[in-house]
Amino acid sequence: MLVVVNGREERLPEDLSLMDFIQSKGLAPESFVFMLNDRVLKWDELNGIILQENDRLEILRFVGGG
Repeated sequence: MLVVVNGREERLPEDLSLMDFIQSKGLAPESFVFMLNDRVLKWDELNGIILQENDRLEILRFVGGG
């Protein structure tokens, strides 16, 4: 299936959970904010979401500085 991640198309296997995708990228979920189809997700939602064809996922990391 085709999913857009941070503006780039990625071909992913069917029935892939968002958490499995995050782990496959080596990301620590607590360090990021995830938006799926323009909706900000809560951390406790990540396990229950199965990615679908044409989903749009944004993975954001906030960095502080001065």
